[in-house]
Amino acid sequence: MIRLFKVKEKQRELAENANGGAPTKKQSPGELRLHKDISELNLPKSCAITFPNGKDNLMNFEVSIRPDEGYYFCGTFLFSFQVSPVYPHEAPKVKCKTKVYHPNIDLEGNVCLNILREDWKPVLNINTIIYGLYHLFTEPNYEDPLNHEAAAVLRDNPKMFESNVRRAMSGGYVGQTFFPRCV
Repeated sequence: MIRLFKVKEKQRELAENANGGAPTKKQSPGELRLHKDISELNLPKSCAITFPNGKDNLMNFEVSIRPDEGYYFCGTFLFSFQVSPVYPHEAPKVKCKTKVYHPNIDLEGNVCLNILREDWKPVLNINTIIYGLYHLFTEPNYEDPLNHEAAAVLRDNPKMFESNVRRAMSGGYVGQTFFPRCV
């Protein structure tokens, strides 16, 4: 039985060499699923996906979100996605690369989105995550914050929160923290 597998492997190598191609790297189940997810993306017009390392590296990509409503209207926010080879059994690692004044995103770019943590299920996909991120900008949630100061201002004084968001997005200080321009 073992000899049969060796013979098949040798035949495959000979066929690849005869075609002049280098041996193809076998894709992990995570890569296969991610390829399917990306081919089926149905993003809103305000979202875009890019592959800074080229299309050969699907496991690392970026998504830009430009909300068309809410406090963050017209801002552009960039997220990096790192997808594990065991995807979809493990949620992708998502970081916000744009420094933003937001109750659910801390100053280091960590994102508080339930489907990236305890509510992740393998039936969810990249499209679901992107819509979840988009929703964070249209409906920020002060009840489950990473930036507690921003959450308190949103909860207690929404007009002040809106002013802080505008100041941060225009490239200014909120308290002692400087935010680069993102509009």
